[in-house]
Amino acid sequence: MELPDDDMLATATLDTPIGELRLAATEAGLAAVLFPNQEDVSFPKRDGSADARAHLDRAVNALTRYFEGRQRDFSELTLAAEGTAFQKSVWAALARIPYGETRSYAQIAREIGNPKGMRAVGLANGRNPIPIIVPCHRVIGANGSLMGFGGGLPTKKWLLEFEGIATPSFV
Repeated sequence: MELPDDDMLATATLDTPIGELRLAATEAGLAAVLFPNQEDVSFPKRDGSADARAHLDRAVNALTRYFEGRQRDFSELTLAAEGTAFQKSVWAALARIPYGETRSYAQIAREIGNPKGMRAVGLANGRNPIPIIVPCHRVIGANGSLMGFGGGLPTKKWLLEFEGIATPSFV
């Protein structure tokens, strides 16, 4: 993932139980949430424009409330994820997975009208630039396995258990 090279870009960090998250927003909305293990992504420190900063501040506040157990939904945030039309359709389906529930790759593929597209759904899921807020951690294998996750499987397991979802003990 690459962040926009834009002077209007606003960035921030947030200490959480899963480590320091890095967030970026443009004037259009929240553009990225990066996990601590995503050190390969260049992350310039920028104040950005007032509009970008407002999007960023709302996201930081929402994530803070999430990790305090006081927020379960992020629908009030304006998102500006860059991706293909297919990726955006997958991300929209992910955003509809309720807190405390999971879906399989096959279920997401059926939901977006591409029942044989499980692998493509998995790839789009892995390219989600706004994890947690667009809850890609709630997508699991058909057999209940955790599968891959950009923040690492221990982080995925932590997020799911934080939301009250039982996970396999072998992770």
